[in-house]
Amino acid sequence: MDYQSFFQTELTALKDDGRYRIFAELERRAGSFPRARHHVDGDVNEVTVWCSNDYLGMGQHPSVLAAMHETLDSCGAGAGGTRNISGTTHQHVQLEAELADLHGKEAALLFTSGYVSNWAALGTLAARMPNCVVLSDALNHASMIEGIRHSRAECLRFKHNDPADLDRLLATIEPGRPKLVAFESVYSMDGDIAPIAEILDVCEKHGALSYIDEVHGVGLYGPRGGGVAEREGLMDRIDVIEGTLGKAFGVMGGYIAASAALCDFVRSFASGFIFSTALPPAIAAGACASIRHLKVSTVERTQHQERVAHVRRRLDAMGIPTLDNPSHIIPIMVGDAHKCKMISDWLLEHHGIYVQPINYPTVPMGTERLRITPSPVHTDGDIDRLVTALSEIWSQCALARRAMAA
Repeated sequence: MDYQSFFQTELTALKDDGRYRIFAELERRAGSFPRARHHVDGDVNEVTVWCSNDYLGMGQHPSVLAAMHETLDSCGAGAGGTRNISGTTHQHVQLEAELADLHGKEAALLFTSGYVSNWAALGTLAARMPNCVVLSDALNHASMIEGIRHSRAECLRFKHNDPADLDRLLATIEPGRPKLVAFESVYSMDGDIAPIAEILDVCEKHGALSYIDEVHGVGLYGPRGGGVAEREGLMDRIDVIEGTLGKAFGVMGGYIAASAALCDFVRSFASGFIFSTALPPAIAAGACASIRHLKVSTVERTQHQERVAHVRRRLDAMGIPTLDNPSHIIPIMVGDAHKCKMISDWLLEHHGIYVQPINYPTVPMGTERLRITPSPVHTDGDIDRLVTALSEIWSQCALARRAMAA
């Protein structure tokens, strides 16, 4: 086999379909986010980032930076090993305690990313509970799907955000068999929110273990940033809450929060935990500072919600088609992979506005989009420039508009 020709042919097909991904080389600057330096072909230009998952700008918050600087100076760079072999530092233990408290659980377990936490936790639980069957929402994230697939457990997919379909499927499973229901709170591409209470009603009716991915909810919702489940007073009914430290908390890492026995079970059997080098102590300290701050401060969440609502109003007034949802994610619907990439490139080149195109397989073909994520640090001027530029390129591409709001 001519391996290199095979690789190149596959890449060429991606480019022909308009789905080849080009990464923007950015240099974030503390204190000036959402502005960043964009490096391309030896040139450096300033851009405004509109697609970051650092939803609240906590990646540059003074208390987060101070905690990381202090820990780096006092502890050094790395953890020195896996959690099992010399890599469990004081900062990791403190962070897990903060996460357990955030979600009202007995314990929490830290991973190197949200992807790994889903893959390792779901894979371990489903594999080691004898004859377990997993019920997975049809639009679950790739990390959840991979974890379930890795477990080799039987998996039934229920219709997206459909408790009645979940109930129908659970009713077909013999009583007493282990059942694990996996779903998300906020779905990152459409921005819709799960009917959590109704799903939990079904789980409890059938004796199923409930597992919720709150990666796009933690920090942003609830009086202390515990996520959508906290906002709706449901955390105590959920068996496993999974989250990330790399989005609203502004650092990196993933975790689960659950009973002490469940966390210890995953800690003891999950290869993705056992054999991974622990996060650097400075990262853990920064995440801990971010969580502590957002537990008591509502300023960032309030400003964030106001900015999101403002951007929505402006886009509606221009007739730019967005996907309606109750969350902070604003999908601008283009519906064509080539045009989606062209719009993204044009915004970056002509206006210094960076929005990454979202194409298949992340979203279904024909639903290509730009995913806008406003933050508390986007100004009115930033919003004006975004909306004006989008309106201009929308006309150039002869794309349909909604009826403009009055």
